[in-house]
Amino acid sequence: MMKAPFALVLLAATTAWAQAQRDPLAWPVHDETRPQPPVVNPGTGVPALTPGEPPSDAIVLFGGKDLSAWKSQKGGGPAPWKVENGSFEVVKGTGGIETNQAFGDVQLHVEFMEPTPPVGVSQERGNSGVFLMGLYEIQVLDNYGNKTYPDGEAAALYGQYPPLVNACRPPGEWQAYDIVFEAPRFDAQGQVTKRARATVFHNGVLVQNGSEFTGPTTHKARPPYKAHADKLPLALQDHGNPVRFRNVWVRELKERQ
Repeated sequence: MMKAPFALVLLAATTAWAQAQRDPLAWPVHDETRPQPPVVNPGTGVPALTPGEPPSDAIVLFGGKDLSAWKSQKGGGPAPWKVENGSFEVVKGTGGIETNQAFGDVQLHVEFMEPTPPVGVSQERGNSGVFLMGLYEIQVLDNYGNKTYPDGEAAALYGQYPPLVNACRPPGEWQAYDIVFEAPRFDAQGQVTKRARATVFHNGVLVQNGSEFTGPTTHKARPPYKAHADKLPLALQDHGNPVRFRNVWVRELKERQ
């Protein structure tokens, strides 16, 4: 039998590795042997020292004054997080908060700051999360010099896809997520016909490029899709760490015809 040229063997092996990287099911949930995303310096472009103006068609979810656009996930009362100096902060033990308004396909901008000095290691350092439709999480974490399992890093589709690179800034500096989210679609029988998808820029650096959620986000599991409403609230997670947020706005996206 004629042997394949070495270059073809190498290409096949490289292609198989790349496919395994793209396929979250090729790795156990939270596998610490999964390759770590490369670290990059995101530069100084995004965000500015002071929040910029949102687009004219944006729905402002926090403009620096109050959390009137949000409610508690515990009982639906007023959002119990602390507002001061143009930002708001997670209050440990109060639970997550969610928007009063429901959304489907969106462009979402969120700025956040990790606590300084940093406290804890791995998942216990500056942990929170941005939940699209309250179900599909983009992880918030302080991964500046802080190693954790790759599918739980900052800007990961938590438990599913690590970011392409680690674009974290040091704790105490403002950072930004710009997220384009496409909600899942279901047929009349409740079967998913199109998975939820996210493209994410972290501090202006592309870290998720049309990545598909395998299903809703949970800890140490990858459950299948279950049919739900076309629009649901956005949510932010209370993971017990005093992460701060500011300049949160969203643009509703119409489905392309």
